[in-house]
Amino acid sequence: MAASFFNNKARAAAVAAAGSSKSKAGDSKEDSTRLQPWVEKYRPKSLDDVAAQEHTTKVLQRTLQASNLPHMLFYGPPGTGKTSTILALAKSLFGPALYRSRILELNASDERGIGIVRDKVKNFARAQLSQPTGLDAAYRAQYPCPPFKIIILDEADSMTQDAQSALRRTMETYSRITRFCLVCNYVTRIIEPLASRCSKFRFKMLDNSAAGSRIANIAEQEGLELEDGVVDTLIRCGEGDLRRAITYLQSAARLVGASNGPAKDADDDAEMTDAGSSRVITIRSIEEIAGVVPESIVESLVQAMQPVSGGSAYEAVSKVITDIVADGWSATQILGQLYTRVVFSEAIPDIQKNKIVMLFSEMDKRLVDGSDEHLSMLDLALRVAGILQGN
Repeated sequence: MAASFFNNKARAAAVAAAGSSKSKAGDSKEDSTRLQPWVEKYRPKSLDDVAAQEHTTKVLQRTLQASNLPHMLFYGPPGTGKTSTILALAKSLFGPALYRSRILELNASDERGIGIVRDKVKNFARAQLSQPTGLDAAYRAQYPCPPFKIIILDEADSMTQDAQSALRRTMETYSRITRFCLVCNYVTRIIEPLASRCSKFRFKMLDNSAAGSRIANIAEQEGLELEDGVVDTLIRCGEGDLRRAITYLQSAARLVGASNGPAKDADDDAEMTDAGSSRVITIRSIEEIAGVVPESIVESLVQAMQPVSGGSAYEAVSKVITDIVADGWSATQILGQLYTRVVFSEAIPDIQKNKIVMLFSEMDKRLVDGSDEHLSMLDLALRVAGILQGN
């Protein structure tokens, strides 16, 4: 061992091996960051990064300065930043050193019946706080580190009634050292005794300007080349869900091979595309990924339903519906786009729109219940055609 230590060649080989292992570790870390979903990669790190929820972030900023939080209830549509906001708040409160010991996060994928509330949640809530050691003054100046823990129950509206009732007493008993944050899509599914113990924060759907600026920023950081109108198409296809819009953007970037990966990955992506295809993300590629039916197909169905003199619209409607089913388009997507075309059409009288909307609601229920898509769309189109003809 000593002989090998004093051997210069052996020492040089050991140093080279250590350097190569470090470089491999760095490369693997870089690869993991590159392969990370963009939804997680660009998740807000602080409250200032949360987009279009100023009414909520302003209140939370003040509570952050006071280092005192109430029990909170975040509710709103999916993809509007509820989970990202509470995670950013928790990181701003405790920092990386105390985050794991002070935060308990349970998602809908976890078992969250009454047994989990009585066992895991209650045990974490009643555990006494240990005074952190080894934290310097600079760390405490940057992170307040208040004397309480936070339990985050994501998608709390999926919890059973018994579990919510059991949670009510736990929130009261250990409120001195534990704060609860309930995150849900439907606030009406939270029992009233639980909701009344929380400060409610409503997350609204992102407006086009806020969502568009965030998508454009991600595209710029990833070095993507976008066709004019792609950002607006992503917002429209996302329907207010920023998470869905970012996922569509990443899928489109992977489809055209426009990611900033190494040359090897670029070659792999090139095999997925045609030899003469462009590396520009187009509106059509976004619509294909989102499953949006081309306007030409919707227009052909609308034309087939128009009144015809001295005849029935069955032949024309049946042909278009058969082609739509054969091409594999979603009946739910057709229903949504057809609804937009009919309801916002100025050529159709309001009395007819009223009748047609009732048909759309009935057909939507049928599709949810699992009815045959071909027969459902054919029935809807023929009944709409009959209304347009004045029958």
